[in-house]
Amino acid sequence: MDFVKVLTGGKKLFLSAAILATHFFCSGLLMAQGAVDIQFARQKITQARLNAGSIPASVQIKFRLDSVNLTPQAYRVEIEYNVVTIYGGDGRGLLYGGLEVAEQIALDKKITETSGKPFIEKRGIKFNIPLDARTPSYDDSGDAAQKNIAEMWNWDFWQEFLDEMAMHRYNTLTLWNPHPFPSMIKLPDYPEVALDDVCVTTLKPLGRENEWGDPQLVTTNVMENLKTIKKIGIDQKIAFWRRVMRYANSRGIAIYYITWNICPNSVARPVEPFHKTFGIKLWDEKPGKYGITHQMNNPKTVAYYRAAVKTFLLTYPDVEGIGVTAGEYMPHSWEGYNREQWLWQTYGQGILDAKAIQPNRTVPFIHRVWYSDMDQIMKYWGQYPDPFEVSFKYSKARLYSSPYPEFAKSHIDAMAPYGLKSWWNLRNDDIFVYRWGDPDFVREFLRFFPEKHTAGYHMGSDGYVWGREFISKNPELSGELEIKKHWYSFMLWGRLGFNNRLPKEFFVKKLAIHYGLADASDLYATWQIASRIIPLVNQFHWRDWDHMWAVEACMARPVLGGFRSVIDFMDNPTMAGSDLLNPREFVKAKIAKQDITGTTPEEVVTELHDYANTTLAKVAELRKVKDISAAYTTLLDDMAAMAFLGHYYAEKIHGAVSLAFYEESQAKSYEQEAITHLQKALEYWIAYAQISKTNYKPQMLARTNLLDWSAMVHEVKRDIDLAKNK
Repeated sequence: MDFVKVLTGGKKLFLSAAILATHFFCSGLLMAQGAVDIQFARQKITQARLNAGSIPASVQIKFRLDSVNLTPQAYRVEIEYNVVTIYGGDGRGLLYGGLEVAEQIALDKKITETSGKPFIEKRGIKFNIPLDARTPSYDDSGDAAQKNIAEMWNWDFWQEFLDEMAMHRYNTLTLWNPHPFPSMIKLPDYPEVALDDVCVTTLKPLGRENEWGDPQLVTTNVMENLKTIKKIGIDQKIAFWRRVMRYANSRGIAIYYITWNICPNSVARPVEPFHKTFGIKLWDEKPGKYGITHQMNNPKTVAYYRAAVKTFLLTYPDVEGIGVTAGEYMPHSWEGYNREQWLWQTYGQGILDAKAIQPNRTVPFIHRVWYSDMDQIMKYWGQYPDPFEVSFKYSKARLYSSPYPEFAKSHIDAMAPYGLKSWWNLRNDDIFVYRWGDPDFVREFLRFFPEKHTAGYHMGSDGYVWGREFISKNPELSGELEIKKHWYSFMLWGRLGFNNRLPKEFFVKKLAIHYGLADASDLYATWQIASRIIPLVNQFHWRDWDHMWAVEACMARPVLGGFRSVIDFMDNPTMAGSDLLNPREFVKAKIAKQDITGTTPEEVVTELHDYANTTLAKVAELRKVKDISAAYTTLLDDMAAMAFLGHYYAEKIHGAVSLAFYEESQAKSYEQEAITHLQKALEYWIAYAQISKTNYKPQMLARTNLLDWSAMVHEVKRDIDLAKNK
């Protein structure tokens, strides 16, 4: 029989779990708790009780606010005889305490006394939001953005997405769009700015460089090829987003909007495709609506942005904060006009205008440190009256590389004189298709944050929209939310951000429940091993930014050479701060008979093969489970795909080492050795392509190009020809 510890009068008693029930009591104080809806936690407890079948109806479960003894988001669960009391430091704490009790029932069929508080205060998702072809997100020239525009106006999508966020203990959603205002507000002085309806473009992305212009900006060919997919007026749009934001707050999730600048899409004139349109080249731009342009020194643009920011905040009382990027389309200065001056006079003054009308409103502000300078930022923003924080790309675009990146050191030094804290922008531009899951990697990554300099983190992509998936061939899985397809990795980044000490046993139980297994220990271990392959490849073949590298496809953007050949692998640098040697460095040191310090390419090859072999062997055992679900089968296929990809990169790296030896020594044996390894690499790529195309359709990746495993076989074959013709 299961037991629950009860504390009463200083004595430890034990009550059988069989006497527990779920009769809920909520104090009047709780009911006054802001927007957080504790009913969500009640529902989860009731559902868990019904599923567990071990908790009858005889005990009260109470929610009580305790802001004296508990900090915000913290909770405490106490048990006394037949009463379970969930105390919370605030509404979020009550919600998380209730979700904790529901989870205990689901995983252990009992309730135990416990407590919790956040390891990292702000835990967020970075979501590039494609509102419309006329107000796109960062780069909508990929299938993920185009197929998700309609979902951004789907209430069911947001309800499900925000519920999942709350379950994973995320409390911040940052929505990123260069210029959201025309799709979300109406301005009395600019009535023609507001956009009715929702439009997509009928153009199909072909992967050509700048076919729809540079990222962030709308081009003439897009605007000339629009299709309306939803009839909706601006007043209805406003009502929709107010509802979404209110619902987010009910789940304890704060909403931030973060923009790139200067990108007055659908207001200024659209730019021409196939043309570099950086701000310093827009001198001769003709004015758009109301004389607005992309030009930094245009007073009409400044006035419009200031009015838009003010109206945006007044329109949406549930928006928590605003963020900005001093982006690629802002020169450092323009006819004496400084970019930070522009941002202050538009966003800063617009916020102050809103606060003049709503003096009790606090508007936290996030200023990305990108194409900017900390001293210039603080010259203008030092006077900001509300919480002011900065944001930095912590691992550049490679979240799945090392848990110990060292790129933030100079940023931390620049922040220090101003006493600032930073949001860490965790850019996953690595893994879009395959399910990933390594709790120890995430735990160490989050633990490595510099605590006194950390405001929070937001995890997401610039090259992908994490909305609804669209590539699954299995009818049971097609169209599910990405946050549900990749539930395990999203859970890891959220839950370990709240409680960094969650043990292995917790995740094993979660996997067992999710996939209907009696024991998930082997699944846990196999998934973790498979998930170590891509981070190691990224560390070895380091490419800073999203357009430079797609590890699932071994390619870069076409203008950067496209497919990354064996020649590229010979000289490409490894990740800064790692001890990895690239093939050229290793070969030169070997030939010169120098002492070799660091991890050699040969050791990387061995490690990749070991991960891959172990994964494939364990997956074969896991396939013996009877009556498994489609989700479980596809997960095992994803692990096998990662294993074949690991074997492929191992042989490719080995081939690069052999070619480097051949170039340095001209010994023909090395040439043949390289050819042999690359022929093996081809075999592994074919296996990788076969298992991938079984489950997934090809897709256009916005920041690189078409991911089509079978079509890329000819690129892989070319590596063999390159070795033969060296």
